[in-house]
Amino acid sequence: MTAVTQHDRAGIRRVATLGTLATLTMLAAASPRLVAAQSAPDYQRIVTAAYEKYKNLNEGKNADYIPALAKVNPNLFGIALITPDGQVYTAGDITSEVSIQSVSKVFTMARVIQDSGETAIEKNTGVDATGQAFNSIVAIEKDKGHEMNPLVNAGAITTTSMIGGGSADAVWSNIMNTLNEFAGRQLTVNQEVYKSEAATNQRNQAIGALMYAYGHISANWAQAVDLYTRQCSVNVNAKDLAAMAATLANGGMNPVTGRQVVDARHVPGILAVMATAGLYDNSGEWLYATGLPAKSGVGGGLIAVSPDRFGIAVVSPPLDSAGNSVRGQKAITEISTALRGNPFISQAHNTIAKKR
Repeated sequence: MTAVTQHDRAGIRRVATLGTLATLTMLAAASPRLVAAQSAPDYQRIVTAAYEKYKNLNEGKNADYIPALAKVNPNLFGIALITPDGQVYTAGDITSEVSIQSVSKVFTMARVIQDSGETAIEKNTGVDATGQAFNSIVAIEKDKGHEMNPLVNAGAITTTSMIGGGSADAVWSNIMNTLNEFAGRQLTVNQEVYKSEAATNQRNQAIGALMYAYGHISANWAQAVDLYTRQCSVNVNAKDLAAMAATLANGGMNPVTGRQVVDARHVPGILAVMATAGLYDNSGEWLYATGLPAKSGVGGGLIAVSPDRFGIAVVSPPLDSAGNSVRGQKAITEISTALRGNPFISQAHNTIAKKR
């Protein structure tokens, strides 16, 4: 994938100034995204329209099995979309923060893959959808901890245990540095959420102990569970999440900061796991409807990736019965449909659709 460089951005500005077909053709040959940038749909109009359509939707409810999440304002609703050339389009509340929760699983997976290679994840947690609930103990017992994936709790806790560093502080530093680089700013832990989760995570403690018993966590399962709980408690807003998604859409380079966070060769595997297991029990239905690799969290965050096109995120706490943001799913589906973001749609189809 060709990254958009500062030189490319300067070229876009020159095209806008000169407006000549010859200049546009020359720049397009150097960077294929430039033509797309010149003929891009009205992203802001589409994002705003989706926000206006769903801002008064009153469906779903906040997660309440973690007491602190039940207290989050259910009316919070923000959308952010970021393109690979760093353009940001937003609507609604993009500054209020929620805990990242399971969306964090994507980025600890990325950290392990970047540091230890794709086979490390594949051999230890697996990359298959379990067919069971995200916190299932039956799924662990069935295959002795194999056939998990990093987006269900057993695989996610195990993935956290695989992050290098040795001491708890060093591992935590690696986790936070990863989340910060994907988001493009310094994030912080919501201490109220962390304490609330730590007081109610007995099931995750059982999962951690069981994964240790089957040899997937090599040592100190309790530390892995605690760090996993803390990573889920990191505060993010809609723009942070969109930057994280856009980094994956842009081949691992944060399009806002220009930093290569994860090697481009690792991104397809990360997106594949998101596609098959990103929305809990509704992952198949979501992929069928949108084609977008995505990940939700019970804090109300939802990210989705259209490779080479955009990363998008919504923050809206009310969830459906599967644990996915109701407004988030509807808004992202609407926006992606309008932008033809489904990566399974052929470019030939897109060309025909644009002519109609």
